Amino acid sequence: MALNFHQLHIFYTVAERGSFSAAAQALHMTQPAVTMQIQSLEDYFGTKLLQRSTKRIELTEAGRALMPYAKQSIELIRDTDMQMSKFTKQLKGRLQLGASLTIGEYILPRLLGPFGAEYPHIAISMKVMNTAQIMDEILNHQLNFGLVEAPVNHPDMQMEAVMSDELKLIVGKSHPLAGSKEVELEDVMTYPFVLREQGSGTRLVMEDVLRAKHIDLSAMKIVMELGSTGAVKSAVEAGLGISFVSSSSVKHEIALGLIQTIPIRDVQFKRQFYSIFLKSALLPISAVTFLTFLRERDLHQWL
Repeated sequence: MALNFHQLHIFYTVAERGSFSAAAQALHMTQPAVTMQIQSLEDYFGTKLLQRSTKRIELTEAGRALMPYAKQSIELIRDTDMQMSKFTKQLKGRLQLGASLTIGEYILPRLLGPFGAEYPHIAISMKVMNTAQIMDEILNHQLNFGLVEAPVNHPDMQMEAVMSDELKLIVGKSHPLAGSKEVELEDVMTYPFVLREQGSGTRLVMEDVLRAKHIDLSAMKIVMELGSTGAVKSAVEAGLGISFVSSSSVKHEIALGLIQTIPIRDVQFKRQFYSIFLKSALLPISAVTFLTFLRERDLHQWL
C-alpha cells in the first residue's frame, strides 16, 4: 500500500475536528469510511496515530509528529491548485459562494461578467447575506467559501485578503458640504449621520478609522441605522444625513448628480475584502480559479 494525500487529509480533518463523526460530516463521507482510511494509514506506518476515547479523539506521539506534514500536504495541494488554475480555460463546474452585502450587491456583479467570459463553462451560484450567515453556512458545509468585508476570527476558518476597497464620505446634492473639494474631519463630525447597522463590515471599518483619529464615536449624531447600502444611499439622497459607503456602490448616483463624494483631509477609509473557508477543506478547482482571478487581475478596470 502506498501513502496517499486523501488519507492525510482525512487524518488531519479528524485531528482538527476531534471526532470521526465531525470529520465525516466535513468531508461528506460516512463515518465507517473515515475510520477505514485512518486504519489504513495506521497500518501503513505500523503505529497508532489516534487514541479513541468516549469524549474526544487525541493524537498519539506519532500522530502529533505527523500533523505538520499532513498540514503541509494540504497547503501544497492548495498552492498547486492555485498555480494550475491559471491554465484551466476549459474548466467546467459549479461555483457556489456567499458574499456579504456590499460585495454581493455592488462589487461581484461587475466582476462575474469578465470572469464568465474567460471561464464560460463555470456556472455561478451566489448567496448575498451578512458575514455571520456566511460563516454559519460554511461551517455547516452548505457553502464552499465566502467573501466578506471585515476580518473574521474563528478557529476553524481560513482567511485571506483578495481585494481592496475604500469607503468615501457621501452627501446629498443639497447638503451644506456639497460642492466642497475637501473637508476637515472635525467639520464632518458636526453633521447628522445615516449609517449601516452595528456589526456590518462597512460600519466596522469606519469606526476603526475614526477611533484611530481619536474621534469619540458616542458623540456622533446618528439619526438612522439601516440594513443595506441601498437604503443608506436613498436616505442620504433624501437629505436625512451623510454617510460612508464603498466607492464602488455610488457610481450610478454620482453620474446622475444625486450624491457627491467628498475627500476628508488626511483621512482614508481603506480596507480589504477577504475570502473565508474551512481550514480543513480543499476548495473545488472552480473556487480556486475564481479566487486567483480576484487576486491577480486589475479589478479596477471593471469597478
